[in-house]
Amino acid sequence: MKQKIKIGVVCLARKTFDYEAARQIYGKIQINLRKIPYVDWEFESELVFEIIDAQKAAHNFTQKEIDALVCISGTFALGYLVLELNKIIQRPILLWALEELPYNGGKIRLNSVCGINLNASNLYKSGIKNYNVVIGDMIDEDWLDAIRIIKSFSSAHIGLLGYRAKGFLNLDVDELDLYRELGVLIDHFELSEIFDFRIENKQVQERLQQIKTVFDISGISEEQLVKVAELIVKFDNFLKCYNLDSIAIKCWPEFAENYGISPCAAMSILQSEGKVLTCEGDILGSLSMLAHKAIGGVSPFLADFSQINLRENFGLLWHCGVAACDLWDETCVRSLDTYFAGGKGVTADFVMKSGEISMLRIDYAPGEYRLFLQKAEGIPMNKELKGTYVKVKFSENVKTVLEKIIQNGIAHHISIVYGDFIKPLEIFGKIKDWNIIK
Repeated sequence: MKQKIKIGVVCLARKTFDYEAARQIYGKIQINLRKIPYVDWEFESELVFEIIDAQKAAHNFTQKEIDALVCISGTFALGYLVLELNKIIQRPILLWALEELPYNGGKIRLNSVCGINLNASNLYKSGIKNYNVVIGDMIDEDWLDAIRIIKSFSSAHIGLLGYRAKGFLNLDVDELDLYRELGVLIDHFELSEIFDFRIENKQVQERLQQIKTVFDISGISEEQLVKVAELIVKFDNFLKCYNLDSIAIKCWPEFAENYGISPCAAMSILQSEGKVLTCEGDILGSLSMLAHKAIGGVSPFLADFSQINLRENFGLLWHCGVAACDLWDETCVRSLDTYFAGGKGVTADFVMKSGEISMLRIDYAPGEYRLFLQKAEGIPMNKELKGTYVKVKFSENVKTVLEKIIQNGIAHHISIVYGDFIKPLEIFGKIKDWNIIK
């Protein structure tokens, strides 16, 4: 389910043009917009002609706490109007131009495109660049999805369980800078808080049956099986108890040493249920996955770009057994195994399904946030490895893709989701004025 958002809509006009036609078009637009799911619409019912109209509409939208503003150029209008709206609302703006109507007596009736040209120029030259443009009969739903990402971040509550993995300095964030940039707040918890979290045996028994249904468990002991079930319940209840949207977990070495297993298999189960849990204390990995989830991505997961084959031109996206178990290719045996941490690994092992894949890394380097975006095609392969993985081919050479990651210093965790989820993130990056690496 996509992130729900609240969008304000206003239609600007000038009485020297065919504003009555614009009024009729605006009425039809309102009917169509109401059909879009997961959006609460706040419409300024009357056309906005003068500065005082814009100010009144802006204060009304502010009281309604909208997440973004759609400014329709019903006709060409005064250039002050959008500036007045922005001055009060200070939210991302979609400038929407209507297609020109048939001429009437040699006169341009709407001049709407020129109207958004004026508004875009005024905004840009005043240093405001968080606007996007659409021309035609329909709103840009990719822009709506970009607003969903912003909304998701502004309300996100992320838990950091432990710290980042030893030596993974490239996953560090400045928490107050992250709050300034996105409004995200991080809560820190000690690993002992999850180890000691109290649970009910009934829930554990239910999870035991679930695990046996999903996985071949012949590779683990009964004790390890019970610990996986217990950890699923602990994580699930921990998320609910602290109202967390995601947990970034320091998953090694303490889990195997102090709890008895690693958390990989438990994470695989929960991520198939829409929960967002990330490995190795990766907070920006959590945000990358939450961004995918906000725009409708199902079961996003973190992977390493672990291998390239230059001769056959493919890459391998792999991680040690945490991908959501519902992403299984339905061909190989989906199993639990203990291939690392001295037999205490307990990871999910399976090949992931084929299909269109979108990749995202929200990343930080000194002085800037960046987005790494890439599309790929997951292709079939045999189960030859432990962990969860998918073989991928790109539209360009795999070496070129890897060089973009390496040369730009992108962190080694990438959020993967099935489907095409690139355009909304490009718009999000433009709104935030972030560098986009594709």
